[in-house]
Amino acid sequence: MKQQLLDKLNKKDAVIGIVGLGYVGLPLVLRYAEVGYKVVGFDIDQSKIDHIAQGKSYIEHIPASAISAAVDRGFEATTDFTRASDVDALILCVPTPLNKYREPDLSFVLDTTDSLVPYLRPGQVMSLESTTYPGTTDEELLPRIESRGFKVGEDMFLVYSPEREDPGNPNFTTRTIPKVCGGHTAGCQEIGMALYGQVIDRVVPVSSTRAAEMTKLLENIHRAVNIGLVNEMKIVADKMGIDIHEVIRAAATKPFGFVPYYPGPGLGGHCIPIDPFYLTWKAREYGLHTRFIELAGEVNSAMPDYVVSKLAAALNQRKKSVNGSRLLVLGIAYKKNVDDMRESPSVFIMERLRDLGADVEYSDSHVPVFPKMREHHFDLSSVDLTADSIASFDAVLIATDHDSVDYEMLKANAQLIVDSRGRYLEPADNVVKA
Repeated sequence: MKQQLLDKLNKKDAVIGIVGLGYVGLPLVLRYAEVGYKVVGFDIDQSKIDHIAQGKSYIEHIPASAISAAVDRGFEATTDFTRASDVDALILCVPTPLNKYREPDLSFVLDTTDSLVPYLRPGQVMSLESTTYPGTTDEELLPRIESRGFKVGEDMFLVYSPEREDPGNPNFTTRTIPKVCGGHTAGCQEIGMALYGQVIDRVVPVSSTRAAEMTKLLENIHRAVNIGLVNEMKIVADKMGIDIHEVIRAAATKPFGFVPYYPGPGLGGHCIPIDPFYLTWKAREYGLHTRFIELAGEVNSAMPDYVVSKLAAALNQRKKSVNGSRLLVLGIAYKKNVDDMRESPSVFIMERLRDLGADVEYSDSHVPVFPKMREHHFDLSSVDLTADSIASFDAVLIATDHDSVDYEMLKANAQLIVDSRGRYLEPADNVVKA
C-alpha cells in the first residue's frame, strides 16, 4: 500500500485534495496544479467555490490568472466532502483560532476531520497544516482515522507539516519556503516527504508529528516574544524622549548577535497573536506556567490601548478631546501591502476610539469596504486620500503603513498625524510617534 502511494506521488499520478481554500490552502493548490497534479479543493464557503469556477481571485496577492491557469489544468473546487474518497492525499488548511477564553479552538480541524473520515479509503495520506499544540495530530486525528479500522502507517498515512506563508512578501513563494514534515510512523514520514517533495524545494524531516507541531509554535513564539520586547522598549524610549526606530536602525548595523524587530500598534495576522497561547494552554497539562510567553502576550495585547492613549494625549495638547473628534485610521490590514485583516490591531483601535465617542473612518487601498467579521462591525468604506479629505480630520492615525500612501502629501495636509509605525524619520510639528 505504501509503495503504491509513493509511486503515485512521485509520478504525479496522485490526486491531491486541499481542504480549506484560504491564505494557506489556495497557494498550495496553485503549486500542485502548476507541477502537474490533479487537484480537488474543498471548502464550506460557496462563494469561494463560485469565484474559482469563474476563474476569479478572492485574495488580493493571488492573481485571477493563476486561478484560471489552475482550472485549465483540471483544478476543481467543491463543497462536497464525499469526494474525499476520490483523492489520494488530503491536506488540511483550516483555521485554528482561540475562543473567548483565549483557549485553543480546534472546532474547524475536528469538524473537518469528522466530515472526511466516513469517506477515507485505504492508500490515502492525511496531512494537517493548521497551527496547533503538540499532540493534536496523534491525540485527535489519529483515533478518528483508526475508528474506521485503518492501521496508520500501513494502509493509511498521517503527517503534520505546518504552513509557512507570508502574504505579500515578494521574496518567498510556496515553492521556495522550506517545509517541515513529521510523520506518525517512519512509513508516514516517507509518504509525507514524497507528498511535499515534488512541490517544495526543500522538505525538512523531523522525528515526529509533535516535533513538527512544536517547531511551528517556536517560530511564532520567537517573533511574538521579540516583538513584545521591542514594544516595551518603545514605551520606555518614548518616556525618555528617544526615538525607538532610530535606535533599532542603529542597533541593526551590528553584523552579529542582533536581529531587528519593529514595534507597532499591536500584533495581527492569524499566527503571531494566537499561536503562543496554544502552547501556554497545553503546558498547563504538564504543570508548567509559561511566564515568558504570557508576559509578551500581555505587552502586545496592551499596545492598541497605548496607541489610543498617545492619540488622546496629542489631541489634548491641541485642546481637543477624542469625544467628538473626526479621526482617520490609515491602514486596517494587519500588515502593509496586503488585504488580510485577521486579528488586525487597527480594528481594535477603531473600536476603542468609537467607544470613546470619536467619529471614526478609515482609509486602506487594499480594503475598499470594511468586511463582514465575526466580532467586529463597521459600516464603512475606505476614504480616498486627497489634500481636502486629509485636512478635514482632526487626526490621522497611521496604523498600517502601506507603501501606496503618499506620506509627504499626508504630512503636508494633516492637522495631526499619530505615527505608530515609525514611518516618519524626521521630527515634524504635526507628527507624534506612538
